[in-house]
Order: sequence, then C-alpha cells, then structure tokens
Amino acid sequence: MNKPIVITGMGLVTPLGVGVDNVWKRLVAGESGIRTNTRFDTDSLPTHIAGLVPDIADDPSGLDMGAVVSPKERRKVDLFTIYAMAAAEEALTQANWKPEDEARRERTATIVGTGIGGLPIITAAKETMDARGYRKLSPFVVPAFLANLAAGNLSIRYGFMGPLGTPVTACAAGLQAIGDAMRLIASGEADIALAGGTEACVDPLGLGGFAAARALSTRNEAPQEASRPFDKDRDGFVMGEGAGLVVLESLEHAEARGATPLVELTGYGTSADAYHLTAGPEDGSGAARSMRACLKMADSDGSDVDYINAHATSTPVGDRGEVAALRQVFGTRIPDIAISSTKSAIGHLLGAAGGVEAVFTAMSLLTGSLPPTLNLRTPDEGMEDLNLTPLTATKREIAHALCNGFGFGGVNATLSMKRL
Repeated sequence: MNKPIVITGMGLVTPLGVGVDNVWKRLVAGESGIRTNTRFDTDSLPTHIAGLVPDIADDPSGLDMGAVVSPKERRKVDLFTIYAMAAAEEALTQANWKPEDEARRERTATIVGTGIGGLPIITAAKETMDARGYRKLSPFVVPAFLANLAAGNLSIRYGFMGPLGTPVTACAAGLQAIGDAMRLIASGEADIALAGGTEACVDPLGLGGFAAARALSTRNEAPQEASRPFDKDRDGFVMGEGAGLVVLESLEHAEARGATPLVELTGYGTSADAYHLTAGPEDGSGAARSMRACLKMADSDGSDVDYINAHATSTPVGDRGEVAALRQVFGTRIPDIAISSTKSAIGHLLGAAGGVEAVFTAMSLLTGSLPPTLNLRTPDEGMEDLNLTPLTATKREIAHALCNGFGFGGVNATLSMKRL
C-alpha cells in the first residue's frame, strides 16, 4: 500500500465479557466463555452449549444492554446490532473519533460484516405470524433483521455519511469488512473507517441448522472443554456470539489529528475455493491463495511472520485444511511460527469472528502475550511439529502477525499487521 494504515481504536463484545482490556486479561489467563446454554430450551437439540455474551447482572464485565439502547430502541433492533453498538462505542472512544462537522462525517466509512444478521428476530416473527397473523408483526421486523442494519444503525447513531457496507460472507465477513475499509482508505474514498464484524444467532434455528450439518460439538457435559481446535478428540465447533470493531485510518491522518496509532495493517488478501459449499479442499489451496495475496500486499515473503491467529474452528476437515495451507505458504519455517486458535475460549462467532480475532491479533502485537489454544492436549496426526500454543498463553515479542478467516461458500480472508 502507498500509505500506512493503522488501527487507532478497538472494541469487543464476547462470551468472555465486554471491553478489550477485560476480555484480553481473561483470554490470556486461559478462561473460557463457553457454558451451558440457558437462553432457551435446548432439550430437542443435540448441543446444549454455546459461547454467550454475559449480562451485567450475572457478570460485572458483561453487557449492560440498557446503557447501549433504550427500551424504545430495543424494539427496533436485534442483538447483532446491539453488540455492534457496544463495540463501536468503545472503539470510537479510544480513537477519539466522534466528529461533529459534516465534512469529517462525510469522510467516515462504516463497514460492518455479519454472517447471518438478525436470525432471532426472523424465527420469532415466523412464530408470531403462524400463531396470530401478519398484522401482529412489528413494523420493525424487516429493518431489525436485515444484515446491513448493524452498519446502518451505527452510521445513523454517529452521523457517519461516508461509504456504508456489509460483507455477508459467512465466517470471513469480519475480516473482509476490515479489508474493504483498508481499500477505501487506500483509494482515498474515505479518511477513516469503523469496521469489523458482529453476530448473534445462538438461536434454535441456528443451532438446529448447524447440528443438522453435524458441525457442532456435543460435549455437553463439559462445555469449557468442547472447543478444542487441532486436538485429535475434537468433535465440532461451538457457536458463539459478539462483535469486534476497529477504527482504522492512514497514519498521516491519525498523526494530523493527534490520535495514537496502535498497530499498522500491512496487508489483506481474499480468495475463493471454488470447490464445495461447506468444506474447503483438503490441500488448503484456497486458504493458501488468500494468505499469499495478503503477504503480497504487505510486500512480504512470509519470513517475517511471527504469529498466526488461526481460523481453526475445531472441526477435523477445517483444521486440517488450514494446516495444509500454512505448510504451503510457510514451508519449512512453519514450526518456528507461533499459532493459536482463540475460538477455543469463545467459540466460533461466525461473521463476528474476524473482527474479534483481528483485535486479539493486535493485542498480541501490543503486549507480547500469545493467547492459548485451550483444550489442545493431543495434536491431531500431522500437526505434532507445530507450535500451537497449547493450554496456556506464552510471552513472546512478535513484530508481524496474520489473522485468518474462512467461510461457507469457499470464501477466504487474511489480514496482516505489524507492531509499530
């Protein structure tokens, strides 16, 4: 890229709580946000666990929904939008970007991806319609569930009038949103962007659909041990929810307004497998293309990469495919690169995963702490030589890192960043 692009603000809503500092402390301490799902009756489902965002009434670091939206506003939005609002407020506050003049608002982009959008609203509305007819539906049903309404509501709340977008690209959506925002800044279409991902579809239909695809873990008796990326005893992923948003801008723009750059975004790559609806190729070729495209933009041959926040969801096919891709890209260097999957602690946040994990990757660069891959007791066959950061966090000063996100439909995305 011709001009350096940096992150100046970050915000998180996750199963480990709300707020970057709080979530990060819990993550590197090896805590898990996965628990028995008490939000609704799961007796008819094979999986009874999820990574749920805690409520402040149950956890002091949980979400205070009343502080995010009023009761009147709550009727107009679904959870995925509320999570995005909470993460956005934290990110924008850290970046000190809430412009009041129209010229600056016109130069601010809002790009927030999601995999599904307002699924709970959809399922509840269908039940209402079946039982009571369409006249009993709220007029806000459609604007509440539309995938672009997290971005739309943020744009309205803060008055951001620049480019507005929503990648709806399954589990790559959060990273693609950040990549799209990078391109907007690089091309000069925007000076600054709020970008990332949000998701809240821990819902009977969502869980039922993934269960029908045999993708979910059923380790119901031990929720915190259920998400186990790279481990030979893994039996599927655990669905999670939340949001991860960042404020990004050119280094020049940040310095001119006195903002503090946190890390530099050096590259972005995306690709398609063109292979299968729900599974990547065994050789990881599509994911490898994404990583190579990212490294090319970063003007790197891969020799400077110290850490990779892997997509690894805890499914046998997905984890093996990503490892195959890493071997293609990094060759004999791969045992020297630290790798971890933070989905082991929070579950798979689908469209929010990339946004959340981009923040985790940035925090690894900022702190020199590498989050652990929880529950990794016996690496799967063919992964024994890898440094997968099992069980506990490690201290290691790193300068360059990658973050991967891959999704249904064969979509792949990779983001690279470096310590300033």
